[in-house]
Amino acid sequence: QLQLVESGGGLVQPGGSLRLSCAASGFSLENYVIGWFRQAPGKEREGVSCISSRGGSTNYADPVKGRFTISRDNAKNTVYLQMNSLNPEDTAIYYCAAVRRPSYSCLGYKSYTYNYWGQGTQVTVSS
Repeated sequence: QLQLVESGGGLVQPGGSLRLSCAASGFSLENYVIGWFRQAPGKEREGVSCISSRGGSTNYADPVKGRFTISRDNAKNTVYLQMNSLNPEDTAIYYCAAVRRPSYSCLGYKSYTYNYWGQGTQVTVSS
C-alpha cells in the first residue's frame, strides 16, 4: 500500500521553527516530485514548496521564501520542510504530495498534478 505520512507539526510561538517530515511507505520516493501544501481554516489549499525528483531543484511560494527550506533524503525515503521565522499566517494543516515524474523541475506543478497525498499535520503559530 502506497502511503505518505507527515509528522512534526505542533504549536509554536511566533518566530519559532518546526521541521515537518513526509515519509513514504510502500514505494520509493526517488523518482517522485514532492510538494508541500497547506490549508488554513476557511481558505483554499495553497502550494508551499516542491522539490524535483532529479537534481534537487526547489520552488517556494512567495509568502515562505527565505523562511522555509525543502529537502529530501532518498536513503531515508523522506522529504523535509524546515520552517523558520514562523508567524500566525503560517497556521494551517500541512500536506505532502507525490507524483512519479523523472524531472529536474517542479515549477508549475499544481495540486491536481499530484496523485498521492498524506493525511496532513497541523501547524499552529500562536503566542
